[in-house]
Parts: sequence; C-alpha cells; structure tokens
Amino acid sequence: MPGIYLHIPFCKQACHYCNFHFSTSLNQKGAMVEAIVRELELQKDYLKGASLSSIYFGGGTPSLLSGAELEYIFAKIYQMHPVNEDAEITLEANPDDLDAAKLQALRDTPVNRLSIGIQSFAEEDLRFMNRAHNATEARACIENALKQGFENLTLDLIYGSPTTSHARWKTNLETVFQYPIPHLSAYCLTVEAKTALDHFVRKGLAAPVDEEHANAQFQYLMDATRERGYEHYEISNFAKPGWHARHNSSYWQGESYLGIGPSAHSFDGTSRQWNVANNAKYLKILGNTELQDLAQAELFEHEILSPATRYNEYIMTGLRTIWGCQLEKIDPAFWAFFLENVQPFLAKGLVLEHAHTYRLSEAGKFMADFIAAELFSVEE
Repeated sequence: MPGIYLHIPFCKQACHYCNFHFSTSLNQKGAMVEAIVRELELQKDYLKGASLSSIYFGGGTPSLLSGAELEYIFAKIYQMHPVNEDAEITLEANPDDLDAAKLQALRDTPVNRLSIGIQSFAEEDLRFMNRAHNATEARACIENALKQGFENLTLDLIYGSPTTSHARWKTNLETVFQYPIPHLSAYCLTVEAKTALDHFVRKGLAAPVDEEHANAQFQYLMDATRERGYEHYEISNFAKPGWHARHNSSYWQGESYLGIGPSAHSFDGTSRQWNVANNAKYLKILGNTELQDLAQAELFEHEILSPATRYNEYIMTGLRTIWGCQLEKIDPAFWAFFLENVQPFLAKGLVLEHAHTYRLSEAGKFMADFIAAELFSVEE
C-alpha cells in the first residue's frame, strides 16, 4: 500500500556530512507548513484514493515542528486521504529536541514511531560530524521516549568515521543493545560533494574514509546484530522480527508514494516526479492562492520511466534487501541480460539464487553498489 513522505527542510545547524536539502534559518517555518498543507490539497488525487499504510516526516529535522503544526498537517492528510488504522507514522527527530515536553506533545499526535538521529554516543564523533546534540542527550532522549510510551523506535548510527575507532564502534552498538530498540539503521560515513566534510577532506583538514576501516566495522555490525536477534533485511537496516520499517520497505519493493515539500520525490509505478529543491521558490509557487495546476507552475519535474530505468531501479533496490530480485518481477525483455551478467557473481558466491530469487551473500553485501552497477542495463 502507498505512503506519504513529507520533507521538512529546516535544521538548527548543518551536519558536516549532510547533502540533503535544508535551511538553518527557521524564519519561514510557519509559511512552509502552510505551503505543505496547500500542496497536500493540490496533490490529493496523486495516489488515486488508495489508503495510506505509512506517513513519514523526514528532512531536515521534522522534530523542529511544534505539536500544533504537526496536528495541522495531519488534519489535512486525514481530510485528503484514507489512512489505515494501523498505519506506521514516523517522525525523524534529533536527540536535543526530545525533551519530556516535546515527547508529551508528540504523544498527542498520530505519530507512533520515532526515528532518532543518534549517529554516535561519543562526544568526539558528534563534534566531528557537527551534530547539534551531545552524548548525554543521545542517551537521555532514548530513555525519555521509552518512558513516554514510544516503543516503536529506530536509531541511526554512523560508522567508518576517522574518529570512530573499532572500540568506540563496539561501545556505540552495545549502548543501543542496552535498550529495547526494535530497529536500527547504520550508515557508512560518505564524503558527499559540496558538503563541509568534502571541503575538509580536499583541504587535508580531515582524513578521507578508510574503506578497510569501514568494512571491519560493517562486519562487526552484522555479527553483533545477528547475535542479538536482529534481521539484516536491507544493507543499512536491522530489525527485530515484526519490526521492519514499513515506509522504507515500500520504497524498496516498488510501492507508490507521494512526496510533499521542497525536494520531495513521488512515484506512481510508472513515473517519478521531484519537487523544486529551493525553499523560496517552493513558497512562492504554493503561495499563489489561484494555483490549480502544479505542473504548469513548475513545482516539480516529471519523468516517465523507461523499461530500462524500471529494471535498473528494481535491481538497485531489490538486491539490497532480504527479498532480493525475483526473476518473475523483471521484465522478460531483460531476463537474458540479467542471467548472463549475474553468473560471475553466482560463481564467486557473492550472489545466491534460490527458486529464481537472487540475493546478496554476506560477502556480496560489501560490494552491493558494484554488483548492482554491473547488472544495470544501459539500453534505452
């Protein structure tokens, strides 16, 4: 079933590694909420009346929204779309926002899942990343969320940083395991273009990511989570049984979704569109009270996906998950190409096949991007 993603493009400060769309000025937060509500009205038919199985507030830092602002957005979502009673409703949050008052306010909204950007429990790591919170707040927010009754928690961690020794990475994971956390997302630090980290590395002010160092921490991550009953169901995601992230899983399995807010993407099964990644332009377009046609207003760009693009996207997402790539879900026009190009990886044990379903082996997970790229079709 489809879902809605809402991009909240504000942060207190810029993390050194982040290349997502956001602004550190909160002056237009109220206007942005009004624009998001307006876009929800104008995009009400995109999902063709299908019931929502998930709603996801991402960013940016959605926890900067007040309880009243969230309720205002929720009222419009529920007005425009049927929502399943058991819908997964996630809010990304930073630890420094999750004090007792904020958590109580969130309990009064439909939010039933928190995705908390911990990244590390070590001060040196947090300073290197330029996170807005400290190590004490990292622990306190988990304890406060649990006390307020939020049992559906997922935490984000980052490994591979030059400041994260193997001992520190082990401590970060052991800290997570102290709590009843059903879901964990762990990402390798990457140096993205035009970020502060990219500038520091190019100027010699920060060490580049060491692949061997990062791979060792990824191996430890897989071993430690497996020992504690987590299922490694996507390259960067680990869940206790029954706690897979429903919203993100719908992306990986090709479900339709509507993206609201600046830079947000939407997908309807055959086409994709992405909103302008500029707060001022987004606000200007949605501020036009006579606006009826978003395409003519140039709010988004639109692309009809070619068969080759749909094939490539299925390979890219499917191969990263425990569900793998099923031959029956691949366009038959690409069967011969896929079966020929996957053979070397089967022979090396990097891809495993069972009942015409192809999954990465544990060794293959270290080469996920390379393997997927080798299976991509360039035919259009």
